[in-house]
Amino acid sequence: MTSAGRLKLSTPLDDADIPVTELVVPTRRAESRTVMSIVSGLLEAGVPVRDIAVVVRDLEEYEEPLRRGARQNGLATAFWTQLTVTRTTPFALIEAVCDVLGAEELDASTLCQPLEQRWCPPSAASASWPLDQQTVQRGQHALSTGAQTIDGWYDEVQDKPAIDQRFVAYLEWLLDCPKATPDAVKSVLGGVIDRYERLGLPVTKARDSPAGVETERDARAVVRAQTLTQHLPNKYADRLDEEALERSWSDVADLSRLIVTQRPGRREQSNARAVDILEANDVWLLDIPYVIAAGLVDGEWPTPTQSPLPSELQEAVLSGERQAEQLAPRTAWTDGRDRDQFDDTVRAADNGLILTRHTETISGEEQRPSYLLEYLDREVVSDKEVESLLGPDCILPQPIRRMLKGDR
Repeated sequence: MTSAGRLKLSTPLDDADIPVTELVVPTRRAESRTVMSIVSGLLEAGVPVRDIAVVVRDLEEYEEPLRRGARQNGLATAFWTQLTVTRTTPFALIEAVCDVLGAEELDASTLCQPLEQRWCPPSAASASWPLDQQTVQRGQHALSTGAQTIDGWYDEVQDKPAIDQRFVAYLEWLLDCPKATPDAVKSVLGGVIDRYERLGLPVTKARDSPAGVETERDARAVVRAQTLTQHLPNKYADRLDEEALERSWSDVADLSRLIVTQRPGRREQSNARAVDILEANDVWLLDIPYVIAAGLVDGEWPTPTQSPLPSELQEAVLSGERQAEQLAPRTAWTDGRDRDQFDDTVRAADNGLILTRHTETISGEEQRPSYLLEYLDREVVSDKEVESLLGPDCILPQPIRRMLKGDR
C-alpha cells in the first residue's frame, strides 16, 4: 500500500456545502421520536415524502424506536433492510402451501409439507392441532408412492381409515381453496400465518430452552410473515397487471421468495407514501433533498476499531515506518468505512442535512458525540425549539425552516 493509500484511511472529511443542523436529546427513544417529528414537520411544510430519507449506521438498534416514533406521528415507514425469514417455519409454511396449491400433481412428501410446518385448519383447537411430527410421518408413509392430484389424494385418504382423519380436514381445506387471485392470496396465506401464531408458536415455546431464544426468533418470523402476507397481494396484483406473472399459486410462491431475498438497499415493501429509512451503506450515489442522519454518538457511528494486535504495532503498520512499509493495514484497524459512509450520507443531501444524537444510554451512562460531527459546520438547535418540535403543534426549528426557504 502506498503512503497516499495509508493516509487516505484517516484523511479529514470535507465540510458540507448545504445547511447542516444538529439536534441533541437525552435518549435513543427520544431521538427516534425527534427524527419522526422532523419528518412530520417537513411533510406538513409541503415537502414530498420521496424527498426525505432517514439514515442510520445500523438499523438493529433503531428499527424498533423509529417504528414507535413513526406510529406516534401517524407515519408509514419503509425500512431498506433484508428480510431474513427464508429459513424460518412461518415462511416455510407459506411456501409449502403455495407449492401444494400450485401443483397439478404432487407426491406424498410435497403434500405433507404444510403439515410438517404446523399447518392448522380455520376451526382448529389447540388440543388437536398442529399435528405432531410422528403423526405426519406415519400418515405420509401410509400413502402410496407416485404423484397424483389433490382429489386423488383425498379419495385415497378416505379409503384408508388407518390414516389420521385430520388428514381429511387438511385435504378438504386444500380442495376448498380458491384460485390464486390477489384477494385469495391475502385471505389464504394471512389465515395460515394467523393460525400459526395462535397454535404453532406455542409449540416452539414448549420445546424451547428457558432462555427462550427460539421462541423469540419464531415470534419475530411470524411478524415478518404477517407483514409479507399483508403486502404480497398488492405486489402480486401489480405483477399480474404488468403481465409479468401468471395467475397461479406457484408464481405466488416465487414472488414471496423474491421479496424476502431482496438484497440490502431495496425496500421490503413498495409504499409510495412511506418514509424511507436506510442504513448508511445504502446511501452511496443517492440524491435526496432532505437527509436526517441519526445516531451520531461515539461508539456507534463510528464503531470501535477491533484488533488483537497492540495499538503501537497497528500505528507502525498504518504509518508505514521502516519494514512495516511492506505490510498492508487492515481496514478493521481504522474507522475508514464508517467515515466513508458518513461522507456518503453528507453528500447525498441536496437541500439540507439534519443530524441527531442522544446523550445517554438506557442505563443512564453518558453517550459522547461522534467525532465525525467536528468535520461539519453545523447549527445546533436549542432545547426550547426541540420541545416545540415534540409538542402537539410539531413546530419545525428555525434552522430547518431556513433550509426550506433555501437560505444558506
